[in-house]
Amino acid sequence: MSAIRFGPARVPSRESPEQAVELLLDRSYTACEVDFEGKFWMDYPWAERLGELARENGIALSVHAPIAGFMGHLERDKKYRMATGMLDHSAGVAVACGAELVVFHPGFLLGREREAALASVAEQLGELRERLEGKGRAVPFGVEVMGRVRELGTADDVLWLAERLDWVRPVIDFAHLHAVTDGGFTDVETFAGILARADAVLEPDAPFHVHFSDIAYANRNETKHLPYGEGTLRAEPLRDALARFDRPATVISESPGEESHQAIKSVLLASPVGG
Repeated sequence: MSAIRFGPARVPSRESPEQAVELLLDRSYTACEVDFEGKFWMDYPWAERLGELARENGIALSVHAPIAGFMGHLERDKKYRMATGMLDHSAGVAVACGAELVVFHPGFLLGREREAALASVAEQLGELRERLEGKGRAVPFGVEVMGRVRELGTADDVLWLAERLDWVRPVIDFAHLHAVTDGGFTDVETFAGILARADAVLEPDAPFHVHFSDIAYANRNETKHLPYGEGTLRAEPLRDALARFDRPATVISESPGEESHQAIKSVLLASPVGG
């Protein structure tokens, strides 16, 4: 069984890096995702200090880029330039704090066929990569599986991008997968199946990067994240599926509330069934 690092989807304090890491340690976390979904709130000295303390204490960091930071725009217009700037800055912060990867959303169909939209995302990601390489910011990017069945961001979409761009990794969001399959992620084999597909496209030394929470959904679309136990997604099959792979995993809890984080962590860090 490979190691599981676990932590929340938000830095627990914005007062200081010292306070943030102290809270992570008090709560027995070994990972944390820097939350820029709404806005950038951390400057480079803050990020550098956070990274220093995280490394000293064995905490794996990742960065979630702003929601508007996606590729695959129809035109190279203001929105495209803004999105590129957001992803560029997210990568800069990731370098400063030593984050494993930058998580971002894959974008939208925008009226196109899926193949055309994916080709556009791949093309614009390639242009972004050139820009980041020139700045020393060429960190791995993680494209997240989304929770809307008729938009870009299915598991197939994410794995297609990860297979074609060797610096792009799949971010497996099991809450979103549970939603778009109408509650289909209830057994170990289903969890293991998607992990096997991710395993096939990841570099040998890269960990799985997983988002997890309980989830509400309707018509195969996510509606909101739930406190753990209020929905039908459970951590036991994820734990037992991860145990089948010789690959570490970073699991980020997107559940609302500390009680939910702790409940998920206790399950994931228990011995797997049959282990």
